[in-house]
Amino acid sequence: MKIKICVIGLGYVGLPLAVTFSEKYKVIGYDINQNRVSELKNGVDKTDEVSPDVLKNLGESLVFVSNKDAIKDCNIYIVTVPTPIDANNLPNLNFLISASQLVGSVLKENDIVIYESTVYPGVTEDVCVPEIEKYSGMVFNKSFYCGYSPERINPGDKTNTIKNILKVTSGSTPEIAKKIDDLYKTIIDAGTYMAPSIKVAEASKVIENIQRDVNIALVNELAIIFDRMDIDTHEVLSAAETKWNFIKFLPGLVGGHCIGVDPYYLSYKATDVGYIPDLILTSRTINNGMSKHIAEKTKSKMIEAGFEIKASEILVLGATFKENCPDMRNTKVLDIVDELSSCGANVELYDPWVENNMIEHNKYKFLEDPLSRNKTYDAIIVAVSHECFKKYSNVEYTKLSNSNAIVIDIKNIVENPTWKL
Repeated sequence: MKIKICVIGLGYVGLPLAVTFSEKYKVIGYDINQNRVSELKNGVDKTDEVSPDVLKNLGESLVFVSNKDAIKDCNIYIVTVPTPIDANNLPNLNFLISASQLVGSVLKENDIVIYESTVYPGVTEDVCVPEIEKYSGMVFNKSFYCGYSPERINPGDKTNTIKNILKVTSGSTPEIAKKIDDLYKTIIDAGTYMAPSIKVAEASKVIENIQRDVNIALVNELAIIFDRMDIDTHEVLSAAETKWNFIKFLPGLVGGHCIGVDPYYLSYKATDVGYIPDLILTSRTINNGMSKHIAEKTKSKMIEAGFEIKASEILVLGATFKENCPDMRNTKVLDIVDELSSCGANVELYDPWVENNMIEHNKYKFLEDPLSRNKTYDAIIVAVSHECFKKYSNVEYTKLSNSNAIVIDIKNIVENPTWKL
């Protein structure tokens, strides 16, 4: 059988995956967002995961479409749609369900559907498969098959790319599991790990990020404690890491579409089976509270220096959820801005990675390079460690500051900040 792959969802996960598979197979990239498809056809990737040169030289190996009729002759469908949470921190599976319905409407005998979206254990077989059966009229594991291979994309990371990260795979039968594993082996230089079941693969993905979330929450709590004791948290961590088995995590904001979201997926399922995951939920509470903590420290330091918060001028450097990428998903920097703005401060943001037209919330004031302007600020918050901000010296901060201006350093990259996390 000649393999023809359809990747559904062309975001941070789907686009690099489609491009990588297109090196070996015929691939169709499908997305319901027609603007996204048009941009990709023109060689533009606003996620900055794939370069314009790569996109413009794909040839016929990868075609971008938004028409479902164009994907009917594929035999492997890989779903890479978002799995966010709602306003109550509950899993929102609407994208996944819609994608499953789409696949079901075009599915043929013996086709394979592979999910890469992060979910709680059981979603593939308990939620997605019934939708496929309903819309295809086929029987699972008789007429069509499924697999799960969790994505491990690290936005903005040009070193740890798809090919260089070991891939977990799984399938709905032993035979299909091997087929899926063999398929990924053809593109993953780092190799694959075939999990014994789809649920094991689903669980492995969700706990990768929960582990990080819990560890960061511990360090964030320690940072709050040490701050009250007037102890430098980073100096404590440097001393502690001299022990061979100490694992160093840094305090900070936890945003993005993975670490700040995935714990709620497992928490939802844990509660569903009768267990309250206290440690996981407490970690979420601690990490979600760091924006408020930073805003409060900013206000207290400004008041100590004699600044009025109301009508003060504050500059925030960096808005994305992590360094050196344009990803604004679930960024906690905006929560800091909200806290300070609610007190009457005039807060402006500068992030060279973010295009102004990418900001969905026009209530935020994004600037061009503030160093090219004459305006000065009462406080500067360094929120993201973009490489360009690491190059700022005291000269740049002096140029941006009123006399006795407060410099708040969240990322430990400023030489002499007023306060650092």
